[in-house]
Amino acid sequence: MPILRFEQFAVKKTELGVSPGLTINFMRYNNLGAAAQLVEGVRMQTNALTASQFSITVAEHGYAVAVTELLLNASFDDVMASASRLLGRNMAQYLDNLAQSTLQTASSLLFGYSNPSGSITNKSPYDFGTVGTSTNGLTGTYNLTPAAIRDVAETLATKNVPRIGETYVGFIHPHQSRHLREAPEFIEVTKYAAPGNFMLGEVGRLFDVIFIETTQVTKTQNTVPVDVYSSTFIGDNAYGHAISLPVELRDGGVLDFGREHALAWYAILGMGLITDQSVVVVNTN
Repeated sequence: MPILRFEQFAVKKTELGVSPGLTINFMRYNNLGAAAQLVEGVRMQTNALTASQFSITVAEHGYAVAVTELLLNASFDDVMASASRLLGRNMAQYLDNLAQSTLQTASSLLFGYSNPSGSITNKSPYDFGTVGTSTNGLTGTYNLTPAAIRDVAETLATKNVPRIGETYVGFIHPHQSRHLREAPEFIEVTKYAAPGNFMLGEVGRLFDVIFIETTQVTKTQNTVPVDVYSSTFIGDNAYGHAISLPVELRDGGVLDFGREHALAWYAILGMGLITDQSVVVVNTN
């Protein structure tokens, strides 16, 4: 099962007592003005910091299961322990889907490149194919290729989006990863990172972008109809994870005179975009 690929890059803020309206505020600072040469004997002028507040609304989230006393006594397995593990996985999948859905609301949208030959192997490095212009115009051959990654890196760099460490981060579906790995420029993670010295789910890098592989990437069908995968690429401070009550595993207490036992994960949280220009969505086949 997909386990917390998106959430690891969120800007987290925990406030146990939220402001009225169940919101948690994040600060988004504006860039400073241009510096200038100083003149001896003239005092340096100070400038004010400017910022805007960005609020994320929190709400209750959770999932519960219940088993009977009869099952607990008749089963050869530790049912409650298995239920706890399943709830943990359910929580991870839900939070990752929530983060992915938040990133999909970004305004910057790019498309894959058509490759009529069916393979980018042995092609000229300048033969990029034809870029897509709309989601419904993706006819089944518009894949995630190095040309699309060049567009992503150019878009983020042109907007002066800070990187996360040394690179931008892209979340791609295994189907998209399969096409991207055909490119001779693609570098497998084992060739540049020591074991344990890479992000959760990282599979490789290309053009200063590292790739996180996950099935949580949105898969839809357009009007052709063919499958369309919406990968997401981010820079620093892209989205926030507001936490009012961290995830807890809760016991349902005594139910029906002890004949029923319930477990649930429960949290009060929210997610939202912080910097829209730090996110690029790429639709491909």
